Amino acid sequence: MASPAGNLSAWPGWGWPPPAALRNLTSSPAPTASPSPAPSWTPSPRPGPAHPFLQPPWAVALWSLAYGAVVAVAVLGNLVVIWIVLAHKRMRTVTNSFLVNLAFADAAMAALNALVNFIYALHGEWYFGANYCRFQNFFPITAVFASIYSMTAIAVDRYMAIIDPLKPRLSATATRIVIGSIWILAFLLAFPQCLYSKIKVMPGRTLCYVQWPEGSRQHFTYHMIVIVLVYCFPLLIMGITYTIVGITLWGGEIPGDTCDKYQEQLKAKRKVVKMMIIVVVTFAICWLPYHIYFILTAIYQQLNRWKYIQQVYLASFWLAMSSTMYNPIIYCCLNKRFRAGFKRAFRWCPFIHVSSYDELELKATRLHPMRQSSLYTVTRMESMSVVFDSNDGDSARSSHQKRGTTRDVGSNVCSRRNSKSTSTTASFVSSSHMSVEEGS
Repeated sequence: MASPAGNLSAWPGWGWPPPAALRNLTSSPAPTASPSPAPSWTPSPRPGPAHPFLQPPWAVALWSLAYGAVVAVAVLGNLVVIWIVLAHKRMRTVTNSFLVNLAFADAAMAALNALVNFIYALHGEWYFGANYCRFQNFFPITAVFASIYSMTAIAVDRYMAIIDPLKPRLSATATRIVIGSIWILAFLLAFPQCLYSKIKVMPGRTLCYVQWPEGSRQHFTYHMIVIVLVYCFPLLIMGITYTIVGITLWGGEIPGDTCDKYQEQLKAKRKVVKMMIIVVVTFAICWLPYHIYFILTAIYQQLNRWKYIQQVYLASFWLAMSSTMYNPIIYCCLNKRFRAGFKRAFRWCPFIHVSSYDELELKATRLHPMRQSSLYTVTRMESMSVVFDSNDGDSARSSHQKRGTTRDVGSNVCSRRNSKSTSTTASFVSSSHMSVEEGS
């Protein structure tokens, strides 16, 4: 039977033990009865002299500032995003509900995981007790799963709204069910980490680790599954959906659709899709080095003894955790509504000015809410009635021809000459559920 040392991951969350966890430990070969891809470590009786992974004070200070900045910006920014959506009725939409779920997961990750794991990575000793050890091994995977699948839900929602707009949008109840399902699946995926979490008290130090029944090979297999489920697969889905949406939105103009209202709606659609693509790409870039680090150190065990491996680990972990702070910045820069909300939240700052236009961005109502919403909920013939003049005594066909001729000659309003063009153009009309597009 393999020794416990050969079966553990002394790092809460993902990956193999951080380099600092090796401090005051000396390597010993893993038992031959159970070959394992991870190194086996046994404690030395007393702390050794100078350790290659011991950080100088200036490095500790710099890393502390870097991680502290991530936690502060991520928690504050995401809480403001949650407030903007929940405090303003106009912002309570399907897409924004998923953004709230994403913001909650990111804020919780930064507040409850980033700083604690940084301390453990830096000192190689667990100070926070057995219960928090289980929580720390369980929560990171849960939060990241909830974050990326909230983005995936937004991508699918945008795909349905733009490619097949005549289908009904998600209701508030259905949206809550989807969000609840995301968290339930996240809990199930992360449960093994909680189940096998252990505290090991050794002379002069305490470790928090996950002891897998079948050893480190099982640990490696589990985390490869996690990488596929919370990184590769959702990114593939979002890549496909946003590619199709992008081709639809940027692929060319529809003949006859040259009115100002259509162009305005098309630009709004493009802006919100562009914003979400930036969010997804940012997430992918931030987490890629960390996943590469995990895979390489699992396969090439000698990397754990490299002189600069702790700096590489802290840098890759910082970049992964920094993904929690970028989304509020992206929303503020690329969306008028969220920008107005951030101004209202920080209006107490002397250099922040909230204009009357900013107030209207969050309080104003639509000019034609029923018309826009109807395109997603009624039949093709009913949506055509929006164009027809119901007070005209002529038949619907003559009314359509008459109004179409008048609008082509004397106005800047779009006309639809057949059911095909009506169905196609409906994909670019804003839904009453998508306020983030209006504010783009």
